[in-house]
Amino acid sequence: MVKLRWIGALAMSLLVGCGSTPPAPEREAATPTVSSDSPVIGPRWQLILLGSDERWQGAEPAWFEAESGRSGLRLSGSDGCRRLDGNLALDDGNRIAIEGLGAGRDCAGAPQAVRVAEMMQAAHRYLIDHDRLVFFGRDSRVLGGFQRR
Repeated sequence: MVKLRWIGALAMSLLVGCGSTPPAPEREAATPTVSSDSPVIGPRWQLILLGSDERWQGAEPAWFEAESGRSGLRLSGSDGCRRLDGNLALDDGNRIAIEGLGAGRDCAGAPQAVRVAEMMQAAHRYLIDHDRLVFFGRDSRVLGGFQRR
C-alpha cells in the first residue's frame, strides 16, 4: 500500500506542477538526445509495479541497467524470464526512448514478462524520487515503477 501511495503522490505532484497552461506540442519524430549524466545510468533498477498498482509477480525479478559506451547508451536487463538488450536515449527534460528490446511469449514462471518490454518501449518520460523511478507514457499515464537496487 505504501508503494502505491508514492506513485500516486508522484503523479499528483506532476499534475499540480503543470498549472493551467497546456504544454507546447511535441514533435512526434523528435527523440531524446543522448545524455550520459542522467541518474538513470549506473544503478540496477528492479521492477516493482506494472501500471500504477499491479505488483510484479514473477519468480525472478525484472530489472534493467543503463550504461554509457562508445556507441551511445545501452540498456540491458531481464523481463523476469528472458534477457533484454536495447538502445536508450535520455535528455535533460526527463524524456526517455527505449528501442530494440523486442517482446516474446509469456513464460511459465513470469506471466507478466511479455508486458515488461512493451511497457519500457512505450515510456516517454521518467521521474526519479530518491530510490524510485517511474515511467510515464505519452499520455502521462504511469506505465511502471522501479526501485534502485
